[in-house]
Amino acid sequence: MSPILLGGDLPLRRLGFGAMHLTGPDVWGPPTDPEAAMAVARRAVELGVNFIDTADSYGPGSSEMVLADALHPYQDGLVIGTKAGQSRPSRDEWRPVGRPEYLRQQAELSLRYLKLDRIDLFQLHRIDPLVPAAEQFGALKQLQDDGKIRHIGLSEVTVAQIEEARQQIDVVSVQNLYNFSQRKHDDVIDYCERENLVFIPWVPIASGDLAGWDGPLGTVAKQLDATPAQVALAWLLRRSPVIVPIPGTSSIAHLEENVAAESIELSDAQFAELTSAR
Repeated sequence: MSPILLGGDLPLRRLGFGAMHLTGPDVWGPPTDPEAAMAVARRAVELGVNFIDTADSYGPGSSEMVLADALHPYQDGLVIGTKAGQSRPSRDEWRPVGRPEYLRQQAELSLRYLKLDRIDLFQLHRIDPLVPAAEQFGALKQLQDDGKIRHIGLSEVTVAQIEEARQQIDVVSVQNLYNFSQRKHDDVIDYCERENLVFIPWVPIASGDLAGWDGPLGTVAKQLDATPAQVALAWLLRRSPVIVPIPGTSSIAHLEENVAAESIELSDAQFAELTSAR
C-alpha cells in the first residue's frame, strides 16, 4: 500500500501506532512495566511503522517520555505527532485548555519530553470553547514560525471548524473519532480527501454488536482467515486513501496483529457489504 504524504513532505505508512496506552491505568502516570511499554514502541518501529501518535495529556507526559526512552535517537523517517490543548487536572478529568500561553508551554514540554528540536506534527487536541478560536490557531502559527513545530493538525473538529482554521493556519491533518461502527465524521473524511489532508481516526478498531464474530466484521473475518479487528482496520484503509489509522495497544501480540491488517485485501463485494452495514 503506497505511503501518504503528510504536509506534502513526510511519507507515512498507511497504518500508524497510537501510544496512549504506553502509560499507567486510565492513561494516568507512568506504565506499570516501563520495559514492556518500551518494547512495544520498539517493536512498532521494527515492523515498519513510521508514524506514532501521542499527546501531552497521556500520563500526562508519560507516553512522550516512554517514546523518547525507547526510541531516541530516532531513526530517519520516523514521524512522531503529539497534541496539546486537553488538560488532565485529575485522573478522571479531560478538559480543553486553549489559552495561547498554555499551548506554548505544552509545546515546550513536549519538545523536552520527546527530546526533539522540532515536532513534526503538533495537533490541537480540542478547540477550547472558552477561548477565541483565532487565538488558539494563532498560538500554533507562532510556534510554527518560531521553528518549534513543522506541521499543524486539528482534533475532533467539524468541516466548518477546519475551514475556519485554514483561513489562519496551514492544516495538514485531522484526528477525529471514527471507526466501522462510529461514522458520524463521514463528511470530514470526504472533505479531507478532497483537500488532500490526512485523516487520523482515533479508536479505529470498532466495538459493539457490529464488531463481534457474529456481526458483519466477523463474517468477513472468517472468509479471510483474519480477526474482526483486522477487518475493521482493512475497511478503514479501503474507506479513503487519506486515512491513517493509529491502533494502540500495550501488547506486542496485538500490535503485530494490527500491523498485519495492512496486508488484508477486501474484495469489492466485501467492502460494499461492510460499508452498508449499520
